[in-house]
Amino acid sequence: MVDRGVDVLLLSVGPDLPWLIGYEAMPLERLTMLVVPRDDPPTLVIPRLELPRVTTAEAAGVVLRAWDETEDPVDIVVERVGAARVLGVGDHTWARFVVELLRRLPGRTLRSASEVTAPLRARKDAAEIAALTEAAAAADRVAAALQGGEIPLVGRTEAEVSAELSRRLLAEGHSRVNFAIVAAGAHAASPHHEPGGRVITPGEVVLCDFGGRWPTDQGAAYCSDITRCVHVGDPPAELVETYAVLREAQETAVEAAVAGTTGAEVDAVARGRIAAAGLGEHFVHRTGHGIGVEEHEEPYIVATNHEPLEVGHAFSVEPGIYLPGRWGLRLEDIVVVTDEGPRRLNRADHELVVLDR
Repeated sequence: MVDRGVDVLLLSVGPDLPWLIGYEAMPLERLTMLVVPRDDPPTLVIPRLELPRVTTAEAAGVVLRAWDETEDPVDIVVERVGAARVLGVGDHTWARFVVELLRRLPGRTLRSASEVTAPLRARKDAAEIAALTEAAAAADRVAAALQGGEIPLVGRTEAEVSAELSRRLLAEGHSRVNFAIVAAGAHAASPHHEPGGRVITPGEVVLCDFGGRWPTDQGAAYCSDITRCVHVGDPPAELVETYAVLREAQETAVEAAVAGTTGAEVDAVARGRIAAAGLGEHFVHRTGHGIGVEEHEEPYIVATNHEPLEVGHAFSVEPGIYLPGRWGLRLEDIVVVTDEGPRRLNRADHELVVLDR
């Protein structure tokens, strides 16, 4: 906070709160806010009815200030802010509370709390990497079931397969499913396709991108995220050749993700291989995103990120090739930067697996 010129952090709903103290605020009209001054102990301003859910905050050195229904929690926060001039407000804070803070604290400067928290959250410690590793292994087991033909595809809707992937993530130990994209045939050309009532038929590629939250003893949950493609029946030669380009692009980008290399440079490696095959216009998104208590956080593997990667950074490497109206392909693993080089957390088969049902 000193380095960034921030006097106090105000953290409400969103990932910063569980990351710091192991408590996740419910998205309610009742304000929960952690007030973190530079020098004084932090205070968690919380509705009294939510107090029984707080089990880790006091162990983290946090003062609890429960408020009753007849009190105004914004006034309590304002009192704790005191004379602080520069306020770092959590990125997910509801606008209604930010507006009230502005009204009651005239002349103060509001900044994004992520200026302070994002660089810290990006560098994972050993316990966080262990949680990400467990989450990735659980997602791998679901991917292996898909690739092994244990999850029937033909004759089922995308939504039905998505629901099964979700059930399996929970059965493997995830506490929550963040998403389970299932996109068949031409739908796979939409990177964030919403699975629906379309029935999967033979002769189609099926793109599955899924992940969830892995619980820890510290209260914060860490995310998994994996994408694999399978093909029902023998794939056409063009698709096989395109997948080979995609796999090489992903492999070389992973190898490039060493400490000191920028996110932009890793992105350029993946993009360059796809462009060399004449498919550059069909790679329509960044190569990757950071992962931790959020499924998308810093660092981003994108052409505009010129910050060097550091040991402890964790992120996806997921190039994609999308041919509108025909099909799409994506291959995604989570990677951690280590002193020995990039460490791939996902181990599920990287081939374009062919299934018969």
